[in-house]
Amino acid sequence: MPPILNNIEIFSTSIIFLFIAILLSAFRILREYERGVVFLLGRFYKVKGPGFIIVIPLIQQMVKVDLRTVVMDVPSQDVISRDNVSVKVNAVIYFRVIDPQKAIINVEDFLQATSQLAQTTLRSVLGQHELDEMLANRDMLNTDIQTILDERTDGWGIKVSNVEIKHVDLNESMIRAIAQQAEAERTRRAKVIHALGELEASGKLTEAASKLSEQPNAIMLRYLQTLTEIAGEKNSTILFPLPMELINGLLEKNIKGKNTENH
Repeated sequence: MPPILNNIEIFSTSIIFLFIAILLSAFRILREYERGVVFLLGRFYKVKGPGFIIVIPLIQQMVKVDLRTVVMDVPSQDVISRDNVSVKVNAVIYFRVIDPQKAIINVEDFLQATSQLAQTTLRSVLGQHELDEMLANRDMLNTDIQTILDERTDGWGIKVSNVEIKHVDLNESMIRAIAQQAEAERTRRAKVIHALGELEASGKLTEAASKLSEQPNAIMLRYLQTLTEIAGEKNSTILFPLPMELINGLLEKNIKGKNTENH
């Protein structure tokens, strides 16, 4: 066979294989959570998928987008609180693409853009609050950060569903200061509770004294009861003074009783 015919056959075979390769490359399969943003001669054409799709080679180009929720760690950020305390804070954000067209066309790299925005927003929001709020009101801060991120990423076709502050790290001196503050607060509460108890007790004692003063016999009974309690506790001789008021009360009662009999 002449060499020219061999060359023609080889060329024809190559063309056929090239055509088959190009034809096969036009067929794409996208998973349920994937979408393809298709461009026609450089201009946006449509969003395709999921399932079996056709992309015309050389004329159309496709960019694949994952619609699943992305869990992104926000690196530790140096934050100065409103009361001038320096802390390190890190967080995690949960977001997903809800509009593939915006995610590809409106921003160069939506993952990197979202990460950078989350870092700056974290510093900005936490810098407006005091340290106590960072430690005690994390749910409120999470909601504030999530709302701001969701609004700013809406133009990128991204939905931020949740933000969680993971750690608020303090230096050793600040930890000691917080411990001292907590100890002082506990001491203050203990003194307040003790003072309230003394106030309530004094009120009850005043009330009891007022009632006993109205009945001299009641005072005597209380006096005798106290003597009985002391005698039962210690096996020793106790000299216990007898109040003159009790004696006078008993004498007056006896005198009144005799006068009544004489009449």
